[in-house]
Amino acid sequence: MNNRLLFPAVILVVLLLVVVVLLFWPVADKQVAESKKPPVNFVLQTAQGPLELAQLRGKIVLLYFGYTNCPDVCPTSLALLGFALHKLEPGEQEKIQPVFISVDPNRDKVENLAEYVAYFHPSMLGATGTEDQIASVARTFGVIYSYEQDDSDEDYVVNHSSMTYLLDRDGRLYETIPHGASPDKIVATIRRALVH
Repeated sequence: MNNRLLFPAVILVVLLLVVVVLLFWPVADKQVAESKKPPVNFVLQTAQGPLELAQLRGKIVLLYFGYTNCPDVCPTSLALLGFALHKLEPGEQEKIQPVFISVDPNRDKVENLAEYVAYFHPSMLGATGTEDQIASVARTFGVIYSYEQDDSDEDYVVNHSSMTYLLDRDGRLYETIPHGASPDKIVATIRRALVH
């Protein structure tokens, strides 16, 4: 090949390589940054006593935010999650801790939370706290909720996000599971996290 033609071709290849590196460098930096994020931690109350998330290190944690008076979204999500947990092998179930966090601390006390979550799976914990504690935990995961007040102080609806947050064994967010995901999809997500 003529040297006069070879030189522009080499320059073009070098420029393409530089562009590729610049395009993918931010992605690599983001992945490194994600892996260095500190584990999530919080302390809430359950019927079994205080629950500190850090105490669950080594387990896959499934968090769902809702409230016991929810007419449809919470029962559906928790039922699907419960079905998925029952599909897992006993050895797998031992490595998982589902937690239902109430965003309605005025009505949901630890006793009725424990009774409520038991309908969906025996290992599920119901957790709550002060309004400030709940708001802080919700902000950590980007959970949005708001109260739709009625004439009665006790008769109101809470609009809330409806995703399940799966945390890895180190307490870092691994994946979010959308509302309405099938038990098989939930099982597949959990098993990916177990081998991660």
